[in-house]
Amino acid sequence: MSILILGSGQLARMMALAAYPLGLNVAAVDVNTLDVVNPITKAVIDVSLEQAIEAAQAISVEFEHIPQYLLDKVNASGKLKPSIESIMAGADRVKEKSLLSGLDIANCAYNIITHVDQLDSAVENLGEKLIIKASRDGYDGYGQWRLATVADLPELKAQLSQLELEKVPLVAEKMLKFDRELSLVGVRDHKGNIVFYPLAENLHHQGQLAVSIAPAPKVDEKLMTQAQGIFAKLAERLNYIGVLAVEFFQMGEQLLVNEIAPRVHNSGHWSMQGADTCQFDNHIRAIAGLPLGSTDVLSPTAMINIVGYDDFSKELLSIPGSHLHWYDKTVRPKRKMGHLNVCADSYAALGQKLLDLAKYFPEEHFPLLKKEATRLLGLV
Repeated sequence: MSILILGSGQLARMMALAAYPLGLNVAAVDVNTLDVVNPITKAVIDVSLEQAIEAAQAISVEFEHIPQYLLDKVNASGKLKPSIESIMAGADRVKEKSLLSGLDIANCAYNIITHVDQLDSAVENLGEKLIIKASRDGYDGYGQWRLATVADLPELKAQLSQLELEKVPLVAEKMLKFDRELSLVGVRDHKGNIVFYPLAENLHHQGQLAVSIAPAPKVDEKLMTQAQGIFAKLAERLNYIGVLAVEFFQMGEQLLVNEIAPRVHNSGHWSMQGADTCQFDNHIRAIAGLPLGSTDVLSPTAMINIVGYDDFSKELLSIPGSHLHWYDKTVRPKRKMGHLNVCADSYAALGQKLLDLAKYFPEEHFPLLKKEATRLLGLV
């Protein structure tokens, strides 16, 4: 069986590495050049895009920001999993908000902005503290602006007036004082079966995921049931096939959906060592029509993103339970270079391992590592 992935970055690479032991062949599409490439070596394969689409039994995506013409072309084959509606909802915050509101799923209060003057009414409706997001092509902190006080509104309006807001609207959201950020990664197959990974707790730095802890500490059955219910409602409405990630803000006992990601997700990377079947394996199983694997947790796990940095000693692998996943990229600011999974028998033991890891990772590049280690050491 052949699988084609739209996108040729690290997520395509990790899906391919999960697929090969199952006896499945994987090719990827560079969405900028339309070359068909080997997802591991990036070498161009001597087949056309049309031939690759024809040869594939299933086609999926590694990220949601696929050029519309390419998405339409692939969708016409009838092989795209998850559905085009799912991918477009993840790529467009206006569509995403419409989906959530239509399903009566709690999310951040918002206004849609198609002209900068509408920011005045957004402040009136939502308050002066706003986070403003581009509806398309914004991720890892890009395409976002913050309003801390109404006094800064004229300057922000002048900045945003340079954008084509009728073409790409903004979503202005009320800035919330939430307790923490959580995410739920689950997978649904073509029969409607769903398996869930546990909630992960996520810490961000400058708009990018820095550390995930799974299972998230202090999650009771009520909170997990709430998250799974939201996931199931979305997955069933979208007739979803594959891995879906739902990001939440926790406010007391309520979860508000921040955003959805119709693909394998950074906050699920911990599952590569921390779960019986990792998210990449389960995504491939779902789109290939194979039985889903167990998501049982093997150990508490921390996932640390390595961003814009590669000058560290591989001696960190001497820390028991540490597993490096390197993406083989050229360093540049804010670029995800790889990640490290660290497993332990308890949260306290995990905290100690993160302290040990901090000896290899400078605080200027990993500012949350010691803080999270200290927090985990305090858990009982």
